[in-house]
Amino acid sequence: MAPIPVSQQQSLVERLLGACGGAYTPAQRRKYFLTGPQWAAAYEGNALFHAPTRTPVGFETVIEQYARIGIGHWTTHDTDVIPTDAIGTARQDEIVAAIGKTLQANGVACSMVTTETFHHPVWAASPAAEAPEVRAYAATRLANTVRIGHELGASYVVYWPGSLGYQIQGAIEETQTLQWFADGMNAACEADIATAKATGRPTMKHCLEAKPFEPQAEILLPTSDAMLAFIFSGLLKHPDMVGLNPEYLHELMWGAAPRAALARALMCKKLFHFDINDGYRLKHDVDIAVGLVNPLDWLNVLVLLRSHGYNGPFNLDYKPPRTTSNWGVFAVSFTTAVDRFITLWEMAGEAMEDAVIREATNALKAGGGGDPRDVSSLVAANKELLTLHELIAHRLFQILVGAHRGRTYSV
Repeated sequence: MAPIPVSQQQSLVERLLGACGGAYTPAQRRKYFLTGPQWAAAYEGNALFHAPTRTPVGFETVIEQYARIGIGHWTTHDTDVIPTDAIGTARQDEIVAAIGKTLQANGVACSMVTTETFHHPVWAASPAAEAPEVRAYAATRLANTVRIGHELGASYVVYWPGSLGYQIQGAIEETQTLQWFADGMNAACEADIATAKATGRPTMKHCLEAKPFEPQAEILLPTSDAMLAFIFSGLLKHPDMVGLNPEYLHELMWGAAPRAALARALMCKKLFHFDINDGYRLKHDVDIAVGLVNPLDWLNVLVLLRSHGYNGPFNLDYKPPRTTSNWGVFAVSFTTAVDRFITLWEMAGEAMEDAVIREATNALKAGGGGDPRDVSSLVAANKELLTLHELIAHRLFQILVGAHRGRTYSV
C-alpha cells in the first residue's frame, strides 16, 4: 500500500467517519445536558511518562469548537484559563470578561467551575496543609472560584481533593486534616451565599469528586461513600449545599461498581453532577471516552439514572488519546464521544420500556408465592423465577447490539 500523503489524511478520516454513520446533528446534541471541559479539549497528551503530542489550545478555540459540535456547556478549572499569579487581580477580571464574551458569542453556557488544588507546588501538602497561611490561601482561592462561577453564570462548583492525604504514614493527623478541609469548604459555601445574595442569583451546588489512587499514596476521601460520610459528619456548616460529582472511572478503578456508587448517592439525594468517561478496573486513571471499554456497563448505568430522573450535567471528563491530532480532537474525538453517549442514553430509555425486561422484572417482584414460614417452600417457589436474572442481562445485551431488532449473523 502506498503512503497516504499528509494533504489527504484529514479527508480520509472525514470520509471514514462519514462511513461509520450514526452521527447526530449539533441541534440534536444540544438537547442533552452534556458539558465540555476546557482541560479535556486542551489536553496536549502530556503525562508523567509522556511528552506532549498536541499544541496548546486556548479557551476561545475550545468554546467555538464545542458550539460547532453541539456541546452547549463549558467547564473549567480556574488555572486552565487564568495564570496562577493572576488569580484575584485585574488580569483575572479581563480574562473572565473575555470568556464571558466568547461564551455569549457562541451560544455556550458555563455550567461548572473548579479550583486547581493539586498541581501547583503550593499544594505540596494539600490545600488543608499544616501551615495556616497555606490554608488561608486555599480558602481565598476557593472563594475566588465561586465568584468567577457567579460571574460566568455557573450553577455547579466541583472539588477534587486528590492531594488530600499523605505519602508517608504518620506525617499528618487525619482527623485534623479533614477538619481543615471542611473549613475550606465552609469558606467556599459562605462566599457563595454572600455572592448569591449580592448578585440576586441562586447559590450553586458544591460537588465533591472522589478518586481512590493518585496523586497521593493514601487519599483521605478516596471514594464517593467516604465523601458521603464526610458530608454528613457534622463538619460542614452547609451540608445541604454539598453533594457529589462521582466520576465513572474513579469508581471503577478501585474495583467497585459505578452503578452501585451512583445508587447510594441517589438514595442520599446527593448526586448533583456526574463526570463521564471509561477505563479499566484496578488500573490508573486512563480517562478513555465514554462507551469505548464498558458499553454494556454504561447502558446499565444510564438505565439507573434515567429510572431515577437524574437531570444533572454529564461532564465529558476524558482525555483524547495522544494519537489524536489537534484537528482530530474536535473532528472525531468529541463528536464520537457525544454520539456514543446519546445512543446509550436512548438505548437506556428503550430498555426501560422493553416488554421482555418489564415482564421479567415484574415476575421477580411478584415472587412464586411460597410460605414465608417454610424456607424449603420459599426455595421451591422461586427457584425457576430466579433464572430471569440472566435472561434480563441477555436482553440488555441484545438491546446493546441490536439483536432485539432482528440483527443476526449467518453461521
